[in-house]
Amino acid sequence: MSAWSQSRVQTLEQVFAHIAAPRMRDVPVQNPALHVQAVGFAPQADPDGGEWLLGILVTPWFMNLVCLPMDLARAGETVPGVGQKASRQIGGERFEFIGAHEDGVGAFACCSLFSPMFEFADHGGAVATACEVLNLLRTPAPAPTAAPAMEAPSRRGFLFGRGGPRAGASA
Repeated sequence: MSAWSQSRVQTLEQVFAHIAAPRMRDVPVQNPALHVQAVGFAPQADPDGGEWLLGILVTPWFMNLVCLPMDLARAGETVPGVGQKASRQIGGERFEFIGAHEDGVGAFACCSLFSPMFEFADHGGAVATACEVLNLLRTPAPAPTAAPAMEAPSRRGFLFGRGGPRAGASA
């Protein structure tokens, strides 16, 4: 990942760490065993023509799949407006994302995976879950397997009801 992309992900993490301190401090939906961490962000091409940094943001109050636009000049075209919804293909699945905006990060799209986060006993468990979700989304779907080729019966075998050639028999 480029230095610019890493900086973008670090900024996302820092902005949400700051949100956790003053804005979310006394909100009872927080799991005190967790902290803010950006997990597994990597470039992702969108079939609709956009390029994203896709990863998961773990916070004490939610775990979201996040799409950060790489082309900031086109973010208004590719990211739904704040509170607006858009369906997006990620791997073999379609997800409904909601447009968001935070000072310092700009426009981005997010899809809630868990909220609140009380199901997680510790931060390691939350991060392991985030990693597994990303692994599943980034693993290509298996190609359909062709049915095994059946040996065609000989004409003589077909006509005489034998279904197929027998060992040592010639057609």
